[in-house]
Amino acid sequence: MSEVILDTITGKSTATTITIGSTPVVSASANSMTIRGEGSAQTSIQQGLAKAWINFTGISTTAERDSFNVSGLTDGGTGNTTVALSSNMSNTNYTGSWYQNGSTGSAKTSFNNAYGGGFGDRATNSVGVFSYSNTQFDAFFNDLILFGDLA
Repeated sequence: MSEVILDTITGKSTATTITIGSTPVVSASANSMTIRGEGSAQTSIQQGLAKAWINFTGISTTAERDSFNVSGLTDGGTGNTTVALSSNMSNTNYTGSWYQNGSTGSAKTSFNNAYGGGFGDRATNSVGVFSYSNTQFDAFFNDLILFGDLA
């Protein structure tokens, strides 16, 4: 097995692709990088990565379990939480996925309970989320992931 140890890689001025064997791994142009995904499809590294995610509880006191690019949580009342971002999104047209499950005093419940919820106010530096099951409630398991462009 070979080993390469270095501090700096300097390519030719026209080099835009890193290839391992005969497989192009990364191509770069105009501040955009792609990597080969499944088959021959190329995936944009910037567009294809989550820009923020969090797992938190909304019971009693809103508390973060783990996160990325999240600077804090604000409890806005029963079933209503605002997630503050460490690095702003470039606009409010980002997308994401929100999942919540469970209620006060319960363990994680099954998927076939009638839980709903969704996004509230979107800003470049935060997003509101809410939990709903007939009425708003504080969910025990809350998962949020955001995709879009960072500012």
